[in-house]
Amino acid sequence: MNSKIFEIGKNEKPLDIIKENCGFASIFKEIGVIGDSLSSGEFESTDKDGNISYHDMYEYSWPSILERLTGTKYYNYSRGGMTFKEFYDSWADANKFWEKRQGYIVCLGNNDLYVFNQKVGSSKDIDPLHPENNPETYFGYMGKVLSKLKVLQKDARIFLVSLQIDHLSKEKDEMAYYVSKEMKKVVKMFSYIYLIDLTNYGPIYDEEARKKFAMGFHPNPMGYHVFALAIGNYIDYVIRKNFKDFFEVPFIGTNLKNESIK
Repeated sequence: MNSKIFEIGKNEKPLDIIKENCGFASIFKEIGVIGDSLSSGEFESTDKDGNISYHDMYEYSWPSILERLTGTKYYNYSRGGMTFKEFYDSWADANKFWEKRQGYIVCLGNNDLYVFNQKVGSSKDIDPLHPENNPETYFGYMGKVLSKLKVLQKDARIFLVSLQIDHLSKEKDEMAYYVSKEMKKVVKMFSYIYLIDLTNYGPIYDEEARKKFAMGFHPNPMGYHVFALAIGNYIDYVIRKNFKDFFEVPFIGTNLKNESIK
């Protein structure tokens, strides 16, 4: 077998290749997920009067699907309606969610920016070593969460997920592109943090896609499966592009090292 089949192909972009088992995403023993309804597997039900109810059904969420596809244990710290501000200020502490993990996937923004209208700010709002200096903006709270995770587990590999494009609102799409651009700067401010850029490379959640993969505003079961494949295969792409960064994944949280990474 030629090992080059595992390397990044010439001109290969993220998600050009979709593997049902998500490839190297399975090298992790455990990953914690910080997110909102998209990560908690939220579904909408409608009663006879047309009233909508929302239900977090974690067993159908994309982290649970990735757990089944890869064998990695996923710890889901998400909830419908979650924001960076609430997670940092109260939710994580109240539920003892500041836990040491080999890796984390951080996927927040829809509620922050489109529901609660949190001031967006920029990557300049983040002081990695002194997060208490961060202003109360979307990026400021993002930085607080990332800094806290790095204090918990300094060598954890963290995957920061950008917002999806849906072509349903020009203003939302413009915001998503801006956030993605600033996130590219954020990941360079910390060690072992990588961007999962769904804004530029992920599935477009437009009206045509929603006919197959949505149930109301949120995904249907197939939609969550598609999202799981997008996240898992993007992680595989990141690992194939940065092999040496992932040599020591089994040593995360230990004092063990290996000279091969030099």
